Amino acid sequence: MQFKGTVFRYGRDIDTDVIIPARYLNTSDPAELAKHCLEDLDATFVSRVRPGDIVVAEENFGCGSSREHAPVAIKAAGVSCVIAKSFARIFYRNSINMGLPILECPEAVDAISEGDVVSVDADTGTITDETTGAVFHAQPFPPFIQEIINDGGLVARTKRVMAEKGGN
Repeated sequence: MQFKGTVFRYGRDIDTDVIIPARYLNTSDPAELAKHCLEDLDATFVSRVRPGDIVVAEENFGCGSSREHAPVAIKAAGVSCVIAKSFARIFYRNSINMGLPILECPEAVDAISEGDVVSVDADTGTITDETTGAVFHAQPFPPFIQEIINDGGLVARTKRVMAEKGGN
């Protein structure tokens, strides 16, 4: 998978309560969650984000509660991927389950600035800051996880595999 977008840059310890505030957890509708993505951290995010844009953050992105709503909100807002120095483990797994590509690359995070245009080849882990020309390398996902993300998440992948095998 390849992505290219403008960077929205955030700090460390961005928790799931900031990604999607608890007051919106009465729905699991991706479109509704997208309307409120990051609003308590960046009130202008939803009005500025465009399909394909990229979130770059410091350490421990997605910490806090284990809600799946957080990666759903990010993905539904149009974000193509998240690059961070590190992710909370449950957010990491929920992102894969929901089909949101995430990459850990401290060197890229240190060098990429807000507003830079960045391209990502998730299959190889190559991150290119198109604004500066700098190239970074994250560990790509193994093929079976790439397939989950490419299919749009674990449920979508399971449905596809079941259909291929003639199941319901």
